[in-house]
Amino acid sequence: PEIQARLRRDAYACIHAVEEAAFPAVALAPRYGIPVIYDMQSSLPEQMLSRPGFRNRGARTALRACEAWLLERADYVVTSAGLVDHVRVVNPQADVRQWRYSSSPASASQVEIARVRETLGIPPGSRIVVYSGSFAPYQGLRELLGAMRHVLRQRPGTVFILVGAEGPGGATISDRAWDLIRTGSVHLLHRLPRESVAPYLGVADVLVSPRIHGGNLPLKIFDYLATGRPIVATDIHAHRAVLDPSRSELVEPSAEGIAAGILRLLSDAEHAARLAASAREYASQHLGWLAFVQSVGELYGEACSNPFPTE
Repeated sequence: PEIQARLRRDAYACIHAVEEAAFPAVALAPRYGIPVIYDMQSSLPEQMLSRPGFRNRGARTALRACEAWLLERADYVVTSAGLVDHVRVVNPQADVRQWRYSSSPASASQVEIARVRETLGIPPGSRIVVYSGSFAPYQGLRELLGAMRHVLRQRPGTVFILVGAEGPGGATISDRAWDLIRTGSVHLLHRLPRESVAPYLGVADVLVSPRIHGGNLPLKIFDYLATGRPIVATDIHAHRAVLDPSRSELVEPSAEGIAAGILRLLSDAEHAARLAASAREYASQHLGWLAFVQSVGELYGEACSNPFPTE
């Protein structure tokens, strides 16, 4: 294998292995005395639950055993927000820490934001709710679709923009929301590069994260926090890793709960503005680029037993 050839040929201070790449890394690195950092962006048993063939008891048991084996052998574990508690349950002795990714503020100009309205044909004065992310089943798009229908019954004219439609999940939502797409109440957009999403976040009156389960925090939350727009998010462990009621409207993970949160923020401008300001302040204080670089430097410095520059 390529990794073994490289280990034989070159000298490495450490191996930073992302997700399943950590399996061969922890198997081979000890032979060469090289520490391994396992970059854990999700829980393997949890992620595989959505795949056919991995939902039976035997498969789940095997996946949990594989994850425990990996967490026992990695020298360092660094997780996406929300997974630290899970790691400590599986292996209390793990040297674990949590990433706080740098948020990417919605820096779109007013011209770019106005262009989104114009391009999509959204009437002036319409309130806009935006979702950005994957359309995987655990993201709660089915619940969001139900919430949209609730909201539109009480606030006709509200417009929903869903960014990131692709694969079977995107096709399913497109089929189920076709009546709303046809009338212009819903705009379904394909996945965009991260830097192209800013105008869509900027045009929002409300940002929504309807995720229904999962231990790791959706990365979109880091960008949501920096936009200065109020956030509705389901009250699950993953969101609680960064969000709380002072900077987001946390709601029951159901169509009714999500709709209630959206309606509150659309109708209570003072409350919405307070949450948005608090979210932006949190992002500014805790999710800056320099803090992230420093955390990477500290991790590498510890793993490699020498200081790394953080500038």
